[in-house]
Amino acid sequence: MGRPHLLAVPYPAQGHVMPLMELAHNLVDHGFKITFVNTEFSHKRIMAALSNNGYDEDFIHLVSIPDGMEERDDRNDLGKLCDAMVNIMQGHLVNLIKKINGSNNVDDKITCVIADKNLGWVLEVAQRMSIRKAAVWPASAGFAAVALHIPKLIEDGIVGEDGSLLKNQMIHLSPTMPAMNTSHLVWLCMGNRGLQETIFKVMISNTRAVKLADYIICNSFYELEPSAFTLIPNFKPIGPLFASSRLAHFWPEDSTCLSWLDQQQAKSVIYVAFGSFTVLDTRQFEELALGLELCGHAFLWVVRPDFTCEGTDVYPEGFEARVCSRGRMVGWAPQRQVLAHPSIACFLSHCGWNSIMEGLSVGVPFLCWPYFADQLLNKSYICDVWKNGLGFDSDENGLISREEIKAKVVGLLGNEEIKGNALNLKEIALKNVSDGGASSRNFEDFVQWIKYEG
Repeated sequence: MGRPHLLAVPYPAQGHVMPLMELAHNLVDHGFKITFVNTEFSHKRIMAALSNNGYDEDFIHLVSIPDGMEERDDRNDLGKLCDAMVNIMQGHLVNLIKKINGSNNVDDKITCVIADKNLGWVLEVAQRMSIRKAAVWPASAGFAAVALHIPKLIEDGIVGEDGSLLKNQMIHLSPTMPAMNTSHLVWLCMGNRGLQETIFKVMISNTRAVKLADYIICNSFYELEPSAFTLIPNFKPIGPLFASSRLAHFWPEDSTCLSWLDQQQAKSVIYVAFGSFTVLDTRQFEELALGLELCGHAFLWVVRPDFTCEGTDVYPEGFEARVCSRGRMVGWAPQRQVLAHPSIACFLSHCGWNSIMEGLSVGVPFLCWPYFADQLLNKSYICDVWKNGLGFDSDENGLISREEIKAKVVGLLGNEEIKGNALNLKEIALKNVSDGGASSRNFEDFVQWIKYEG
């Protein structure tokens, strides 16, 4: 008998492709072969980021199918993208599965479908085609608990049937979970009312579909979110996931920044990165730049080409010349390697879950600047529960000022308790993925389930 064949389908955004690709690498190491299904749009970006190097993964086969949108359509229009994937991409996935399973080689037939929880319809496809199915929850277990709590929020009159906010109040699902303002519920932080209603309906649909999954895994660990896992005991944490792959990046990495870091003193550099989706307006971008300058510390700043609406050439006048001896700006960085570098003092982050797990796993304290969605909950975990970082306060105009940035950098780097908490979380994280650790055992159970419970 050959290697069991898994079909992995991520949501088409880098923060979702990456954890599923990391999982795929770990599964390959345990004797599986993977067909990894990206959208054509994502696939082109990944291949372009690889440049001419290609890839030589023997047991990860990259394929692509249309997402249902036109080439020039705005894929940041989440409502339109979700509709297209359900109504058009779904048919392409069904055809791909039929083609694979129609092979004369019995070993090519798909053993299990592994889908991002944001693609609940993929689990429904697997159900209809009588294929075993596992869901990957790429966010925190706390966010999963909130999503699964939506029916109770409706019942209690906190939100309406359409997701509209009826009561602006604090809610507390469990003692060691952060208190949460209902105005910060994920769908209420996204665009206009029409988009919020669309995202709410998609969340309801996906949460319902996740219940079809035979297995649910997530990139977290028990000690990080004990109360959340008590609320959702069928979610099995296997994190933090460790793998190094270029097959999930949408931008080419500038690895020259690692040589620059080699020239810096230990624990001296502020690493600044806002993930793949955050966009700042020009005024806030300038305040961030001037705040980094005002701090007086060395910094490595990831500035994507689309980080501002106006493009990247919007630095304050003379800024680049003034900071050239201690500041480095790059379009994209090899983040895992950067965070593990001995020169890094702290991580100024948008609080995306992947970034949190990467920083936490190397004991780096955080400066929290969430942008939207579950990032607000993640910030609360860092600042209020784990206490391994500080958040920024905005002024009456909603602006985070240069003075506030300097104050929080100084406050964090001088706080030995926060830095100690960060190192303690690192030790707990590493223990979980070592031999015999809880996450390691959960992963082994998952592997055995795929191989022997078909």
